[in-house]
Amino acid sequence: MTMTLSQAAFFEAKAEKTSARRNRLLSLPALVVIGIFGVLPLLIILVYSFLEAAPYGGVQWKFSTDAYLNFLFQQDIFDNTLQFTPDFLIIYLRSFLFAVVTTVICLLLGFPTAYFMATRTPAQRNWWVLLITIPFWSNLLVRTLAIMFIIRDEGLINNLLMGLGVIEKPITMLYTNFAIQLGLLYSFLPFMILPLYASLEKMDFRLVEAASDLYATRRQVLRRVIIPLSLPGIIAGCLLVFIPALGAYVTPLILGGGIHLMIGDLIAQQFGSGRNWPLGCAQALILMAAVLVALYFYVRNTSGKIQHG
Repeated sequence: MTMTLSQAAFFEAKAEKTSARRNRLLSLPALVVIGIFGVLPLLIILVYSFLEAAPYGGVQWKFSTDAYLNFLFQQDIFDNTLQFTPDFLIIYLRSFLFAVVTTVICLLLGFPTAYFMATRTPAQRNWWVLLITIPFWSNLLVRTLAIMFIIRDEGLINNLLMGLGVIEKPITMLYTNFAIQLGLLYSFLPFMILPLYASLEKMDFRLVEAASDLYATRRQVLRRVIIPLSLPGIIAGCLLVFIPALGAYVTPLILGGGIHLMIGDLIAQQFGSGRNWPLGCAQALILMAAVLVALYFYVRNTSGKIQHG
């Protein structure tokens, strides 16, 4: 009997090793792709950020920390003293503000929309999902240009208001912070609605009925039942909106006219007209580090709530 148990344990361990080896082999292609197109570019950016900038673009293979130093300081050409220049920092803070406002407004608009979709019949849900995904059928550049044609001085909104006699002259909306914020909201609102809908659709609405039967008000049902159960969808939606909104490039470039810069435009300028590749790499790494730190604290503070929900 002891021999039989030993043999069974031996074959079970062997089967587990075989299964683990097979799983590693199956994941090998994905790991290779991630390594080539994900990890390797990051390593190149990291190396370039510690090199000197070449006069006409590219890098010189000399170790230097000037890229990180120039992010906050500028060297005086006469006495070589360092002066604090918050220009890049202001652009980063502005981008963070745009991303936060976009995330909050998308959540306020997306949550009731997703709840409405989740409470429809299955046939109606499919149609609503189709309507939400329609913007993805066209390129982001085309959608951004469409917004530009709507809000420009000779656009649909100004022509309509002037035709109704509400205003006498066009309202300047294009190339403003409002235009950038509007473009970000339009671009990333579906990224908030779809995760929320996926989370709310799986929710057991009998819990909502039970809370109502126990004389809970609508606000209490929302705060104590619906929001805790949909918290994974809320977190996923916030991450899917905040991160791409923070690094948006097309929207501020077109709707902001290159006047109100965001991080994506700033980094692109370093690789283009600025011809300072190390500084562009350093700015990209600083952005990534800031996002990782923010995500770390955000996930750490919300992981317990998810488990409780």
